[in-house]
Amino acid sequence: MVKNQDKDMSVGSNYVELDNMPTMDQLLGGDSIRNEFAVNSIISGKVVEKRNDGALIDIGYKAEGFVPAAEFAKWDELKVGDQVDVYLEEVENDNSMPGISVQKAASIKAWNRITEECGEGSVVKGLMRHRVKGGIIVDIDGVEAFLPGSQIDIGSVRDMDAYIGKEYDVKILKINSERRNIVVSRRDLLEESMRARRSQLLAEMEVGQTRKGVIKNITDFGAFIDLGGVDGLLHITDMSWGRIAHPSELFEVGQEVEVVILDIDTQKERVSLGYKQKTANPWENVAEKYPVGSKVTGRVVNIMPYGAFVEIEEGVEGLIHVSEMSWTKRITKAGEVVRVGETVEAVVLDIDKESKKISLGLRQKERNPWEVLAEKYPVGSKIVGKVRNMTSYGAFVEIENDIDGMIHVSDMSWTRKINNPSEILKPGDEVEAVILDINADQQRISLGLKQTENDPWANIDEQYKVGDLVKGKITKITAFGAFVELSNKIDGLIHISQISKEHVDKVKDVLKVGDEVEARVIKMDHDERRIGLSLKAANEHYSAEELKAAEEEYTAALTPGEDMVGIGEAFEGLDIQ
Repeated sequence: MVKNQDKDMSVGSNYVELDNMPTMDQLLGGDSIRNEFAVNSIISGKVVEKRNDGALIDIGYKAEGFVPAAEFAKWDELKVGDQVDVYLEEVENDNSMPGISVQKAASIKAWNRITEECGEGSVVKGLMRHRVKGGIIVDIDGVEAFLPGSQIDIGSVRDMDAYIGKEYDVKILKINSERRNIVVSRRDLLEESMRARRSQLLAEMEVGQTRKGVIKNITDFGAFIDLGGVDGLLHITDMSWGRIAHPSELFEVGQEVEVVILDIDTQKERVSLGYKQKTANPWENVAEKYPVGSKVTGRVVNIMPYGAFVEIEEGVEGLIHVSEMSWTKRITKAGEVVRVGETVEAVVLDIDKESKKISLGLRQKERNPWEVLAEKYPVGSKIVGKVRNMTSYGAFVEIENDIDGMIHVSDMSWTRKINNPSEILKPGDEVEAVILDINADQQRISLGLKQTENDPWANIDEQYKVGDLVKGKITKITAFGAFVELSNKIDGLIHISQISKEHVDKVKDVLKVGDEVEARVIKMDHDERRIGLSLKAANEHYSAEELKAAEEEYTAALTPGEDMVGIGEAFEGLDIQ
């Protein structure tokens, strides 16, 4: 940096312009020089007369020399008879007097003294005289030196005038004898002092110590604190056990704070600080204070789509998940139930001390309604409810207090295969159903519609036997046959092969929905709940062998699934009436 100051050093060359400057030995080296009145030398003289504007100095020449009062540093103290050193510029001037200067003599002596006694790197005292372009002129014992603006202080200097007239220690950075310039620095000394003070302070610090400091700067992530020469970082996570959005919520620049030393990196000279550590960690005894199952009261401090965070005490927060907000309602956003700033009561569900997590529940303040319902409606009891919603696999029936039970399609009819609940139900219908199962943990209630009646297949053998003639009404026509509703709403199938002894191309050409028919039972399948019927065998008496043959013919003519009772929507689009 000093090398770049050569141009600036020309500023000082105007203050002492002395060509061929003699050495101190030459200036003061002997009577021979003085007696010869050598020009450009320093000689001793005596004050013989003091005037208002100056003094006459006798140097042993035929005439005295005149020195203006302004050249004397202590003019008021000067008196006749005083010995003074003067610089001989010329033996005779235009006034036939020796041309002499007290000021130049003093400057030359000071320069030589400084350059001989003080080298580069020396520390000297300097008086800040006045500002110049790029810095300040400093008086060092009568010699003017240049203090660049960048070397005045640590950091940027906005007001140089504040330094004028003050005396500081400065370090000599460079002496240029050719240009008669000296460049000095105050910043180097300050930095050296700071480094020494910082090293000492770091050596004195220990983890766990409590120290006072002043906040220098605040950022989004923390605050920098001056500990007396060493800056430490107080991170936002170490400011409070509780939740804060920005350090400015707790601190301001210039504030004095007491902090705890958390970590020291002597190599990088970094110090980590803590503020919350001055108080006990509230999570240490959280399990004892808030046992699982206990009720707590807190303030909602943050809401996320999946839940709400509740501050139980400073530094201790719990999460109410949306799934724990209601027993009966499906909550998709926590904001539907609570709002920030609201005080709520909740139940402690779980505590993870290591992860610092507490699970809370709102709904647990009340008893699980499914448990209450299970006590009120034991399995097998009947309820009356309204159909609220339907899916392809069942219908949801409101029992009470927004609690629904589901009737699965498989539990809607003993005798028909129901493919969609819309075949027999619609929203708003009031139905009677039987409680089949209540699972309080999974919050599920299974209902049965068909269970309100006796299963007709339970005593089917008492009603129908192979060979019996039965009467019924055709309820559905398909491409492969006709379904007939018998007593107790049991359906049987007349396959197209069993309609007539004559070949039948289309069922609808022979039969139609609503026809009353008499048919003979030729097949009973208890496991599959299927009855096979025949029209062509209805008017004749069939022996056991003939009935067996008819059953085999019936079975052989069927394709898989055709004899399923109540085929329904599975055959949509076929040629049916």
